Parts: sequence; C-alpha cells; structure tokens
Amino acid sequence: MQTDKSDIFLSVIETNKGIIYKVANAYCLHAEDRKDLIQEIIVQLWKSFDGYNDQYKYTTWMYRISLNVAISFYRKENRRKQFTDPLSDNILELVDENAALETDKNIGYLKQFIAGLKELDKALMLLYLEEKSYKEIAEITGISETNVSTRIGRIKKILKQKFSTLKV
Repeated sequence: MQTDKSDIFLSVIETNKGIIYKVANAYCLHAEDRKDLIQEIIVQLWKSFDGYNDQYKYTTWMYRISLNVAISFYRKENRRKQFTDPLSDNILELVDENAALETDKNIGYLKQFIAGLKELDKALMLLYLEEKSYKEIAEITGISETNVSTRIGRIKKILKQKFSTLKV
C-alpha cells in the first residue's frame, strides 16, 4: 500500500513539477534558496498527500501548498537576512547587462516589481500570469473570486504606474 502511495505521489510531482519551480523562482532570487524552498515544498506536499481532497485538481492542491510554503519560507528568510546579510549592489540589479532587447528589460522590470509585492499579491500575479481563471485562483488562495478580481485589478494598476515612471 505504501509503495502505491509513493508511486502516485512521485507521478503527481513529476507531472506537475513545473508548478514547484515557478513558485520557487517567483519567491527566491538565489539558487541555493530556491533549492531549499523546492525541497521544503516537496516535503510539505508529501506530508499533506494523505489529506488530498480529490474534489480539487492536483494542480490546485499543489499551487495552494507550494504558495503557502513559499510565503512562510519568504517571511522566515527575510527575517533571517535582515540580521545576517548586508544589502549588496547585485540585489538591486534589474536586468542582465547583456540583455539587449527592450522586451527582456521589461520582463526584468516586471519580475522586480512583482518581487516587491506583498506575499499574497505576488501569489495572485503568479497565478494570473499562468493564465489561471479567477475561480481557480480563488480555490488555490482561499479568497473569494470577487476579492481575486479586485486585488488583481489593483495590482495591475500599480504595475502600470511603475512602468509609466520608467518611461519618464
């Protein structure tokens, strides 16, 4: 029985591992932090696998767990780094210097702007950019569809304002 559970779990993870990597990339700038977060997400997915509710898709369940773990990890790391890491210039680097295309610059700015959002807003934008429906985002985050819509509208407005200040 345990082997069946393990096989199913491994299959679900393998099929949907992109979710874990997207969340880790959205919440961690450094490769070592991403590795730690990915490991923690997988551990938490395993711990909650018995409680999986088949009313939801595996992807919804994985996003919910992954985002909750990432938000907790992000908060813990930020508190730790406040006391251990001085702010370095490379953290403020917006775009790879070799990136010549305007699109690459804009993507770099967008990533930076999203990284500066509050934890829930960052999760909402990640799911929105993944083209999840408001209903799916509501299921994953545990907030109402109306709240999802309102918050995403506000976030988009903030992001537009940030981009408009770059053009000046």
